[in-house]
Amino acid sequence: MTNFSGKVLFLDRSDINTDEIIPAKYLTEISKKALKPYLLEDIKLEGFAPHKDIKGKSIIVTRANFGCGSSREHAPWALEANGINLVIAESFARIFKQNMFNCGMPAVELPVETIDHLFLNFAGKETLIETDFEKNLFIIKADKLKEEIPFSISDFDRALILAGGWVEYADLKY
Repeated sequence: MTNFSGKVLFLDRSDINTDEIIPAKYLTEISKKALKPYLLEDIKLEGFAPHKDIKGKSIIVTRANFGCGSSREHAPWALEANGINLVIAESFARIFKQNMFNCGMPAVELPVETIDHLFLNFAGKETLIETDFEKNLFIIKADKLKEEIPFSISDFDRALILAGGWVEYADLKY
């Protein structure tokens, strides 16, 4: 199973759509790796520099309706190609969320109050999140701060993650 722990990229905006995650002009690419340099290149977010800010991050924490827009799998693929394998948000577009799980990556929803708390206390700091799937717990650390935040995902989505995605799950089950 992939390690779902690492440094956090905070994107403080709602409604980040799939065209901002990976612009449509790159949809002709046939490999995940080819998408890597273009992740979030069209996003409008003050102070955000994709080529500098994404490097070394493996988790995104963001606001509501992440992944809205078209239903392509390229958006999760572009995240994966950049080593980002977990997105935590207030909410997700339904198809994007399922595409994440189908690719073996969690898209975890937390209450707005919890997301607000994370931005208030951890954004702007070098923040690490450790994911404990057995306990359904995020352990969040920055400076001298350390917090544990519970989360939940469905049993089926957990099975997809543990298998490595839908194709691997189907190979095991069918």
